[in-house]
Amino acid sequence: MSANPPPGGPETEQEAQPSARRMPVLVAEDNPVSQAMLRGMLTKWGYDVSLARDGDEAWRILQPNGAPRLAILDWMMPGIDGVELCRRVRAAGREPYQYILLLTARTDSEDLVDGMEAGADDYLTKPFKAQELRVRLRAGRRILDLQEELLAAREALRDQATHDGLTGLLNRTTILETLRIEAERAMRERRPLALILVDLDRFKLINDTHGHLAGDAALREAARRMKQVCRRYDAIGRYGGEEFLAVVSGCDREASQAQAERLRAALAATPFMADGVSLPVTCSIGVSWREHPLPSQMDVFMREADQALYAAKDRGRNRVAAYSQPEPLHQLAI
Repeated sequence: MSANPPPGGPETEQEAQPSARRMPVLVAEDNPVSQAMLRGMLTKWGYDVSLARDGDEAWRILQPNGAPRLAILDWMMPGIDGVELCRRVRAAGREPYQYILLLTARTDSEDLVDGMEAGADDYLTKPFKAQELRVRLRAGRRILDLQEELLAAREALRDQATHDGLTGLLNRTTILETLRIEAERAMRERRPLALILVDLDRFKLINDTHGHLAGDAALREAARRMKQVCRRYDAIGRYGGEEFLAVVSGCDREASQAQAERLRAALAATPFMADGVSLPVTCSIGVSWREHPLPSQMDVFMREADQALYAAKDRGRNRVAAYSQPEPLHQLAI
């Protein structure tokens, strides 16, 4: 194969695109001479090259998160051959996508079809010109860039579908689904589960006095403060209006009440600011706790948190109340 760039062309990929990042690329080639030539060309073109001397080593390099997304695989090499490597990569179905360029000395059309059907994205027959390899790699990079954009768009849509647009917290549907999932996990692992229902006190007065923009700012600030004091493995969402729901796993009664108190204190610590206006904001919180939660009883679980919340309101607001099981009725002796 020829390793000389075409006359008049840019000497390196980086010189043509100074701000371009060095894309990692795997080269799986057992021939030392071809391996050295490929490494030299790719490095000069601005790629970060990983080398594999056989198919088994190439498969190991392609496994972990952060593995090269661009791979040049020789068809015939010791261990796993290039075609079988393609099959394994595609069977794994990982994201982000890994683009595979297959190198082969075979020219029979049936062999080439087999390679493409195994999962190769493109192929080059040996010997090949350096410029041909360079152009095909650029095409692969464009495809990978497009796939990144598609993944980013998909994640943005998923975020819109699962999060509240105003506060950025989980929306009502998602926090309730999270509750169901956590209840099932808690039942399997025999771990306790708690619900913390938060309601901003006299929130309507903020809207009526300062306007809905001030109310929106207060909701966003409340969400920010509560998210800061939640544990990273707990979930918190906007339940509706000025109500928020936190799903707290692995806490006993005292620990869940302590977490609720941290949420209350975070909101009451300092006034909120909205358009230069200082807004004292407090909240009332209801806590419901289960040592062994049953997914089938989540409606009851929610009602208990709601009752505890109303108890906190009745006791003067800006406080935490925990649901207490009613005392059993005793039959009178006759």
